[in-house]
Amino acid sequence: MVTAVLIRGTSVLAAAGEEAAHSDGGVLASGAWLIVLVPFLATLAITLFGKRLPRHGAELAVGAVAFVGLYGTVLLLATWFGDGIVYEGGVTIGEFGGFEIEWAWVVDGLSIMMFFVVGVVSTACFVYAVGYMEGDVRPTAFFASFTLFAGAMLMLVSAANLIQLLIGWELVGVSSYLLIGHYWEQKENSSAGMKAFIVNKIADVGLVIGIIIAGITVGTFTISTIMEKVVASDAALDDVAVVIAVLLFIGAMGKSAQFPFHVWLPDAMAGPTPVSALMHAATMVTAGVYLTARMFPLFEEMAHEVLTLVLIIGTITLVIAGLLAIVQDDIKRVLAYSTLSQLGYMVAALGAGAYTAGLFHLFTHAFFKSLLFLGAGSVIHAVHSNNMSDMGGLKDDMKWTYRTFLIGSLALAGIPLFAGFFSKDEILAAFNEGGYPVVFLLGVATAFITALYMTRAVALTFFGKYKGDGHPHESPAVMVYPMLGLAGGAVLAGFLNVPGITEAFYKLVSTRVVSSELLGEHATSFDFLALGLGLTAGVLGIVVGYRLYMEDAATQRERDRLRIPVLWPVLENKYYIDDLYMNGIVNPIKGPIARFVNWTNSYIIDFIVNVVGAFTRGLGRFVYSGLDQRGIDLAINEAGAGTGFLGSRLRYIQTGKVQQYAAALFGGAIVLVIGFWISIT
Repeated sequence: MVTAVLIRGTSVLAAAGEEAAHSDGGVLASGAWLIVLVPFLATLAITLFGKRLPRHGAELAVGAVAFVGLYGTVLLLATWFGDGIVYEGGVTIGEFGGFEIEWAWVVDGLSIMMFFVVGVVSTACFVYAVGYMEGDVRPTAFFASFTLFAGAMLMLVSAANLIQLLIGWELVGVSSYLLIGHYWEQKENSSAGMKAFIVNKIADVGLVIGIIIAGITVGTFTISTIMEKVVASDAALDDVAVVIAVLLFIGAMGKSAQFPFHVWLPDAMAGPTPVSALMHAATMVTAGVYLTARMFPLFEEMAHEVLTLVLIIGTITLVIAGLLAIVQDDIKRVLAYSTLSQLGYMVAALGAGAYTAGLFHLFTHAFFKSLLFLGAGSVIHAVHSNNMSDMGGLKDDMKWTYRTFLIGSLALAGIPLFAGFFSKDEILAAFNEGGYPVVFLLGVATAFITALYMTRAVALTFFGKYKGDGHPHESPAVMVYPMLGLAGGAVLAGFLNVPGITEAFYKLVSTRVVSSELLGEHATSFDFLALGLGLTAGVLGIVVGYRLYMEDAATQRERDRLRIPVLWPVLENKYYIDDLYMNGIVNPIKGPIARFVNWTNSYIIDFIVNVVGAFTRGLGRFVYSGLDQRGIDLAINEAGAGTGFLGSRLRYIQTGKVQQYAAALFGGAIVLVIGFWISIT
């Protein structure tokens, strides 16, 4: 049975007490299931036929995500130039334990924003990958996994129920494992994939339990129904709302790599750079932010105290990750810790109740962070090293890479007229106006740190004298054009939500299937204190970075002048958190605990299994030899032998001679007559 239902929503765009007018999206919304289906079909086709195609399946992968990008763009424009789209449709598959099982998709402002971001950024990364992966040993496997990665994220963000969201969530994890460990011949790469997978699985325990509690409490896993219960302040849900919110957020912490689950993300740089770009911009790490935003009414209205936890975790992450980026030599790890810090901004914004601000930073960050990763990949492609100590002086040999990387860096640093300025400023304003002075000051300080480490990365990579081997060169056009496109987004995306001027993005994300009056305050004017301090911090970070790193030296190590004695060893050892996990958890499991488990297995479990096995083997022999062979088989064999013996004797009367049969008949008749005569006399 196919259902297509328009779910009513109370939009924050409406005046108090008024019902907002929304469109059902027509065929655009009802056909949005194609956004999920096409990448999965492409994955299957690449797996089956990719090796026979000229581009090893890349043409199918690019075509699939380009379709999603185009579809998402059309939906985005239809929302902005219309009344907003609110639609929920689904295909009922069956019923299990009183719960309806369905494939359902939701089309509202939040999902449309993610369709657009995933589709457009994926298209740029996939086209770029065609050039970057040229000559790779397993191109078909890469593009199949890469397409599955995008498709899984689209399943996650389109899900109208928590079960489907969980399936997409886990498929994203599986895909990331395959892609991070793509070059599995090197142990550190396969180990990085396993680390990402295991850390996420630990966090996913919380998500799964939270989903189960929510579904059992409400009687359905449909997100819109759960949110309706939230808005209506359902008493049954109120009793467990805090527990559900905490558990869901634990899952979000894992995917979005928030402290203390952040340790997997820097190691994930082992995968090919196009994977890093997509993972850090539009898939995987944004999933936790999306989940928190999708369930935001639950946090805001029934589990408000959990937002304090969200705010604290986000703030810790944005500060500690920003500091770690300063000491990295691997250019991709600089960007990885930067992503952690920016995710911290998004999560902290949601914790402060700034729903629109947090999502707007997700939106703008997707463009400039994917641009920065593709720029880093272009440099790595040219110099055959990830380390900035092997770089320097590349701005003349790689002019387009330098220009686009500089645009991405300025956007990340929050310099005016670039996208990051508008989104980060709105988050700082939310901290300031929301009454979080400590978080506000830490956010401003991190803005300084962000500008500092990006100035360092630009200086060490593109200025001074080249310190590496070989001959750097600009990347081919198939890699440059995607960077140019993303650079346009890094410049223009911020203008979609300028306080008091444009509200296109606010209109988009506040249009939801089931909305709430408490989706967070929207900035209607600039907070000049936040703007001034944030801008000052960004400019000061660039100035300090310029003074520290722009002057060349014989080696990049000598040029990397800033080194604070007590702090730097702590940062270089990543606050010893990895060591704590290794020595406090992993090694004990591998050491005493593993030995105990092995002893238990060898001397207890194996003993029991062996005893049961010996008993079963003896019983089998008794049944076979005693009962079967000497009992049942003997009886059957003797019966058969007796029948054979009788048959061998009786066969003599079956001669086929009529005379003998007539004589026997005559003799039998005589016997009958005699017997009859005797009986009557």
